[in-house]
Amino acid sequence: MHDNLRNLDVDVLDVVNLRNMFDDSDRAGELIEAGLTVLADLQRHGLVRHIGLSNVTPAQIAAGRRICDIVCVQNHYNLAHRIDDVLINRLANDQIAYVPFCPLGGFAPLQSSALTHVARLLNATTAQVALAWLLRRAPNMLLIPGTSSVTHLRENIAAAELNLPDTVIEALGAGASLALNSRKFD
Repeated sequence: MHDNLRNLDVDVLDVVNLRNMFDDSDRAGELIEAGLTVLADLQRHGLVRHIGLSNVTPAQIAAGRRICDIVCVQNHYNLAHRIDDVLINRLANDQIAYVPFCPLGGFAPLQSSALTHVARLLNATTAQVALAWLLRRAPNMLLIPGTSSVTHLRENIAAAELNLPDTVIEALGAGASLALNSRKFD
């Protein structure tokens, strides 16, 4: 923690996520309690402004919220990996940000004929369509797609301006195979 403060040359870290490294739902609360208690203490001392959780279950989030305020949850989520659909909605109701980990699929980029078809019809990249879908998915969605390319960074930013028609949102959200023609986008 102190190394991060020194290396970043800041007095306080805006957000620190505690990443769950365990997969034991029976002991969900106790496995994150120790680390979260330390972070909450650092927050009380003014070294951490906000606390988030990463790679957690709903039970672990509930346990964490009993210790301190949680401002964000970062879990694996994208068009192809949608295990957190219900959780995202619950977090939105509680005004907690959801940060999808691997929003573009990670080392195995998202690929589907439906995604490719929509991207062609909208004159966009598949990554832009996938990011635009996430942005429309829920009001609490906070995207941080990583890239090492300025070109991809610009493409990712442009995804925020991509207007996906409701029919596309529904079809991609349902994972349906799209057999759309351009008239359906009017």
